[in-house]
Amino acid sequence: MNIDLSKGVGHRERLRKRFLQAGLDGFSDYEVIELLLTLGTPRKDCKQQAKEAIKKFGSLQGIFEASTQELQQIKGIGPENIFGIKLFQAFSERFAKEKIPKKILLDSPEAVVSYLQKKIGESKKENFYILAIDARNNLINIQEISVGSLTASIVHPREVFKEAIRSSAASIILAHNHPSGDPEPSEDDLVITKRLTEAGKIIGIEVNDHIIVTKNGFFSFKNKKLI
Repeated sequence: MNIDLSKGVGHRERLRKRFLQAGLDGFSDYEVIELLLTLGTPRKDCKQQAKEAIKKFGSLQGIFEASTQELQQIKGIGPENIFGIKLFQAFSERFAKEKIPKKILLDSPEAVVSYLQKKIGESKKENFYILAIDARNNLINIQEISVGSLTASIVHPREVFKEAIRSSAASIILAHNHPSGDPEPSEDDLVITKRLTEAGKIIGIEVNDHIIVTKNGFFSFKNKKLI
């Protein structure tokens, strides 16, 4: 029986052209995984496997944190086409380590803002990060938790403190940007901050501050005595 593989090949070429023209803007999560799977899957459509991976692990982060054995539980994902996912994971981890100098002292809101404005100050989407801090206020890790308008359901204490615990943080700083340019906190910002601060007290990891960054300004919950 002859199998027509041209459809799969044409689809993957269109994915690659989209990426080369505009990066990952406009890609859904499953399409990102599909693109990575094609690196190790010659002449075969990977869309269904990518959708199943997102369904099983819930997010891109869940997939990248999954073990090789867990990923291979999905029909159609095996030792060969898992290559792209694991390559991206390893690259991201190395890039993150190289991107953070050995010591960045974050002992004031102004120091945090100086560090973050170049990173997310001009972003057109809201990006929520946690900065893991050691006992001497040095940055030991920075982790993106969500992209998009903040809600309590998206910024969940479980995800925030999982990263803090993994980094062995003494404390954390919450940070996100306002693409509108207005640094004043929204009602959701206030609710999320209170929720995470209370969770930190229970877990034993203090929330030092929550900083809202814009291109030309910032708002510090600590400065305003809201933490």
